Amino acid sequence: MNYSRVALAATAATAAYFVFGFLVFGLIPQLRAEFSKYPAVYRSPDGIKAVMPAGMAAMFVSIVALAALYALAWQGGAPLTNGARFGALIGVFAVGAFVLHNYVNLNIGLKLALQQAAIYFVQWTLIGVVIALVYRPAVAR
Repeated sequence: MNYSRVALAATAATAAYFVFGFLVFGLIPQLRAEFSKYPAVYRSPDGIKAVMPAGMAAMFVSIVALAALYALAWQGGAPLTNGARFGALIGVFAVGAFVLHNYVNLNIGLKLALQQAAIYFVQWTLIGVVIALVYRPAVAR
């Protein structure tokens, strides 16, 4: 495993994660409105800002773990295809273990859960592609 490439891939993928999240959740008023229907469940924008540094650090560490998993599973081939497949698998995991789990445990509507499921699946697929495009294995000598 090429540790410097894992770190670089994780850094690029973390940037992509937050850019995508901002574009989707920050710029689409209908999505923001859906979250605002549940003020007892979700933090206010000011509340989010207060804990955002910890959330950003946690996402980076999580994406480092994903980049390392990708590196361990890397078998060669087309980065775009491998990354999309890897990201889609992570997306399926996130939808089941996070979105639908939260739908069961939190008092949120089905519309919000389905929106999150679709967006997070696409987001994690994108992250897998970024990791694959940036990661390169150590060159055998």
